[in-house]
Amino acid sequence: MSRINYDLRKIKAIAFDVDGVLSPSTVPMSADGIPMRMANLKDGYAMQLAVKSGLRLAIITGADVPSITGRFGVIGVQDIYMGVADKLPVFQHWLTQSGLTPDEVAYAGDDIPDLPVLRVCGLGVAPRDAAPEVKAVAKFITSANGGYGVAREILEEVMRAKGLWLAEDKAYAW
Repeated sequence: MSRINYDLRKIKAIAFDVDGVLSPSTVPMSADGIPMRMANLKDGYAMQLAVKSGLRLAIITGADVPSITGRFGVIGVQDIYMGVADKLPVFQHWLTQSGLTPDEVAYAGDDIPDLPVLRVCGLGVAPRDAAPEVKAVAKFITSANGGYGVAREILEEVMRAKGLWLAEDKAYAW
């Protein structure tokens, strides 16, 4: 039984913000002022398994650095949108391009720029340490803080509901 009050079997795709969701909100800065994002390995494992199992994953972020494409591209994330100031038009374009409807998509975001997408997607998800306004709109708040297993928590719940979590031999290898 899922802790999420949504029919997770409908979910075909999940989109993620990066900063505050897939990496912590507080990150070290390089000498030239570029945030040096961390990546959670358990999130990475769940993301690559989700892709292998047929779920479509996307990144929609305001950040625009090569490390994002490097990290998430290598684990199979199909759609990566960076430097996005207004996320809703990009999200809507992604839905159309992917042949998805909003109720088939979960979106994980943590701050004010994520609110428009959280309001229209089927399953809005917020990390435990998200902004209060975001948590008020989200249908599910993870037990994890941003950067510490948010993707793993969502993906595991969705994949369990669909009978995909650890269902095949491919689950035991990267």
